[in-house]
Amino acid sequence: MTAGPLPLAVVADADVYGAKAVSLGVALRAGLPVPGGTALPAGLVARAAEDAAAREVVRDAAAALGGPLAVRSSAVGEDGARSSFAGQHLTVLNVEDPEEAVAAVLRVADSACAPSALAYRRARGDPAAAGCGVVLQRLVAPTVAGVLFSRDPVTGADQLVVEASWALGEAVVEGLVTPDLFRLDRDGRLLESVVGVKDRAVVPCPGGGTATVAVDGGRARRPCLTDADLAALADLAQRCDALFGDPSDVEWAIPGGAPVLLQRRPITTLA
Repeated sequence: MTAGPLPLAVVADADVYGAKAVSLGVALRAGLPVPGGTALPAGLVARAAEDAAAREVVRDAAAALGGPLAVRSSAVGEDGARSSFAGQHLTVLNVEDPEEAVAAVLRVADSACAPSALAYRRARGDPAAAGCGVVLQRLVAPTVAGVLFSRDPVTGADQLVVEASWALGEAVVEGLVTPDLFRLDRDGRLLESVVGVKDRAVVPCPGGGTATVAVDGGRARRPCLTDADLAALADLAQRCDALFGDPSDVEWAIPGGAPVLLQRRPITTLA
């Protein structure tokens, strides 16, 4: 039987849906705070480039989920213990129209065959372009977002490393700002805090898409996380490590209240 779209909460086959979708499914089943979504299998995504019926399936899946959406890659081999592909594949945020979701899915799939992504694969001994599943995930519009490593990815020290900035996390992952940096010990005690220069923010636009806007000087140089936020992020990191059994590289967002988990992968620099 040909695989079709599945709710993230039930996805389990990484060879069909990609490891990112499976990790989010594992997290959802364990009760971690993951926004709801739908996983599209790599075979369906590949057919959608040529086949109108496949595009209709994608369109219906987006319509059933409702917008706005984040459209994320879940390529076979992505977010693995050896290769993360972090930053190699496209993410399309704030997609509101199902027809636009189809176009976004195709753009995300095309990014898996971009020269930089293929070079990344070759450098890790896998010259072939893998199938690219896609995750349609309900967009979280946060006040603050960023990345979290449950172990220092450079030194391997047993510390939590948090980088954060205002609004959508793309400002951090795309290097648009110097984010705030926080280091915590394994029990969540703050070891170091360095306030960055968060003078730009990526925000959702009415009707779809995103824009990069200026942040006023006072806010740009003010810490964007409270002690309560850091404690909640430390708890999220510990829950991820306990669930997956190895140190975690997490993308998170805080929409006002507790943080939510957007993506989780192993820290490949420790492999």
